[in-house]
Amino acid sequence: MKPTPEHDARMASMAFASVYPHYVTKVERKGRTKAELHQVIAWLTGYDEVKLQELVEKKVTFEAFFREANLHPNAHLITGTICGYKIEDIENPITRQVRYLDKLVDELAKGKKMEKILRQA
Repeated sequence: MKPTPEHDARMASMAFASVYPHYVTKVERKGRTKAELHQVIAWLTGYDEVKLQELVEKKVTFEAFFREANLHPNAHLITGTICGYKIEDIENPITRQVRYLDKLVDELAKGKKMEKILRQA
């Protein structure tokens, strides 16, 4: 499946704060912790706890969230399908980065070991 321009625009304009509680619920329901979720987000974006909380409180869009991020150099190693989209085939950078985050959260919730989630070259 290939994202449409409308889908890309919707993803970019979605507030990170509107999705973040769902990430927390998903991982905690599966026995993982909020701290582990924050570790995954920090690995992908470079955001520490304070900055992450600031971005949630400001209700920034995913576009702003990833514009300010320092994306991990191994983020390109995140591959596979999430929400029906093959990550490596997504051309729009914001949509691809949102799907990177979705994939990492999904792997965390599925019980994957942290060293596998946080990809090494």
